[in-house]
Amino acid sequence: MNWNLSWTEALGFATGALCVWLVARQHIANWPVGIANNVFFIVLFLQAGLYADAGLQVVFIALAAYGWWTWARGAGPVTAGALPVRRTTAVEWAWLAAAGVLGTAALTLLLDRATDSTVPFWDALTTALSLTATYGQCRKLLESWWLWIAADLVYIPLYAYKGLYLTSLLYVGFLALCVAGLLGWRRTLAAGPATATAVTA
Repeated sequence: MNWNLSWTEALGFATGALCVWLVARQHIANWPVGIANNVFFIVLFLQAGLYADAGLQVVFIALAAYGWWTWARGAGPVTAGALPVRRTTAVEWAWLAAAGVLGTAALTLLLDRATDSTVPFWDALTTALSLTATYGQCRKLLESWWLWIAADLVYIPLYAYKGLYLTSLLYVGFLALCVAGLLGWRRTLAAGPATATAVTA
């Protein structure tokens, strides 16, 4: 299979890696960098026929604006302006699971019937996982990293199958950064609000 590296894929690689590194460090700059990454990936995924992933980037931009606002606003005077890392509640898990299952089913049906996608289920699954993970990241839910890890384990072979080898490699890096982010946020949660404020400052 021929591999033609484009500037779009290269810029998507660079901004994506920087974004996840910034998220792992709980740095608010991850949101504008992530928006730039989304724009590059819209173009790239449309060219590759990954229509759900392309549409997902538009949703990501909206969620990034929400996440940017949430992180900047913080959670009030208790945390001195910093949004604290916390665990996902049982109710939140129920809503996330329901949204993930229904979203995957609906997108699979849509992609199968309305597009020429060759991977409708996998495209839909990664889209649903990414949306739920991004929402959790906006709320600084510790377990959002597990959702990203699950998504990355599907993204890596999916992008390789579609010939997007650099993007597939990027997601190997994302996977490693997600593990680092999970461990870092877990340490922050264990240390308490004072550490969370210091990290985001």
